[in-house]
Amino acid sequence: MENREIELTAYCALYCGDCLRYRSKGADLARDLKNELGKVKFSEYAEVKKAFLKEFEHYQEFSNVLRAIAELQCRTPCRAGGDGCLQACEIKNCVQEKNFQSCWQCNEYVICPKLEFLKPMHGDTPKKNLEKIKRYGLEGWAEQRGKCYPWL
Repeated sequence: MENREIELTAYCALYCGDCLRYRSKGADLARDLKNELGKVKFSEYAEVKKAFLKEFEHYQEFSNVLRAIAELQCRTPCRAGGDGCLQACEIKNCVQEKNFQSCWQCNEYVICPKLEFLKPMHGDTPKKNLEKIKRYGLEGWAEQRGKCYPWL
């Protein structure tokens, strides 16, 4: 596995290269669309148009969603110093404090409550990936990795 592949392996065993947020074209497109709509003052158009098309009543919500999508983009994986979680990550802090490469080196990762916040978005993939890293090593696990999101 190349160093780049290792760099894209998050401490929690998700693979940043599979993440929708990592270098997301969708985030760029959302930002570009929001900017373009702002340039032409589309909010004023939507205000008038909502009398004819009820969907335009929700233009401000749509604009807020575009902003949120644009802000989700992550350009730097956590292992390289990024903030993949959009907040201080307990997992990252814990791994670094213990001077580990990843959670797989900890005897408690199977029952670790720090991994639970990942479950709604990633299911059991982080724990399964940790098992694969433990089995194949950090350099050989990526070909075996689970899906980042259950819907993909």
